[in-house]
Amino acid sequence: MDCSAIVTGGTGGLGSAVVARLLDDGWRVVVPWVAESELQRVTERDGLELIKADLFDPDAAREVVSAGAGEAHAPLRGLVNLVGGFAAGPRIDETPLDDFEKQFRVNLRATYLMTQAALRRMLDSGGGSIVCVGTRAALQPFKGAAGYISSKAAVIAFSNAVAVEYKDDGIRCNTILPSVIDTPFNREAMPKADHDRWVKPAEIAGVIAFLLSADSAPTSGAAIPVYGRA
Repeated sequence: MDCSAIVTGGTGGLGSAVVARLLDDGWRVVVPWVAESELQRVTERDGLELIKADLFDPDAAREVVSAGAGEAHAPLRGLVNLVGGFAAGPRIDETPLDDFEKQFRVNLRATYLMTQAALRRMLDSGGGSIVCVGTRAALQPFKGAAGYISSKAAVIAFSNAVAVEYKDDGIRCNTILPSVIDTPFNREAMPKADHDRWVKPAEIAGVIAFLLSADSAPTSGAAIPVYGRA
């Protein structure tokens, strides 16, 4: 374990698959959590470190990054920003401004705070790779989710800004664009859908692992579809 990565949202349906893949690949992985119930979805393994933290708080985000960079033999080289949320509702003319703005807080604030803190550490240690999560809907919108769609488009723009600002510092930043992810929550929400067409968390985890690895060294500022067959 000669490198460390932080996976926000690492106790979720996608995050747990990403954590498992990175541990399999030999990373030391730091996972923040908030609610005790999240820990029921975590399997303790060598190389996994859990830290309680509210990533919407700047001090807490810095503490998580400090934990991720806390092992001299395994410098912080990876950050995976998976924290976010989805909300659907009426069309724009019937959506309150507060509901619209809430999606920007949910989908951007933790990503910004964690990226900001991690960049400082990566600059000191000679580089790293950051992966953010957008959505296919940012490119192919659907009705009733203007806040979600707009905020995820902003995540893509933010990721591209990071890539441009730090391209000469050995720090890369890319965004994955899922369609519908095959998680228990989504199956419960859409029981009649063709789940076989949905993208599997393990498949996305493989793409993220590649984006954190040296094999993807030429790739930064990309928005990468991970649609499956949905």
